Amino acid sequence: MKNIVLTIAAFYGMTAVILGAFGAHAFKKILHVDKLASFEVGVRYQMYHAIALLAIGFFLNFNTGIERSAAWCIIAGTFIFSVSIYFLSFADYWGANLKFLGPITPLGGLLMVAGWGMLVYHFSKMKFS
Repeated sequence: MKNIVLTIAAFYGMTAVILGAFGAHAFKKILHVDKLASFEVGVRYQMYHAIALLAIGFFLNFNTGIERSAAWCIIAGTFIFSVSIYFLSFADYWGANLKFLGPITPLGGLLMVAGWGMLVYHFSKMKFS
C-alpha cells in the first residue's frame, strides 16, 4: 500500500506541474479568465494533495483500515475533484455539454474531507512518545 500511495502521489505531483505549466502558458490563450481560474483551482488542489499523499505514504504503515481508507479517500477524491474541474473548464472550448460533472466535483471534495477526517481521528488516537 505504501508503494501505491507514494507512486500515485508522485504521479499527481508530476501531472500538476505539467498541467500548471500548460495553464500558465498554452491554456491562457484558449480559456476564458474564469475558466482558467477554475482550472488553476483543480491544479492547486491536486498539488496540495500530492504533497499530503507523500507525507501519508512516508509516515503511515497502513496497518489499519482507517489508514488505508484515508489514503484511498484522498486519492479518489483528488482525482474526481480535479479531473471534473479540468473537464468543466474546457467544456465551452470543446463545445461539449458537461454540466453533469457539476455535481460530481463536490463528491470529490467530500471524499477529500472524509480522508482528512479519518486522519484527524487516527492521529487523535495515536500514542506519540
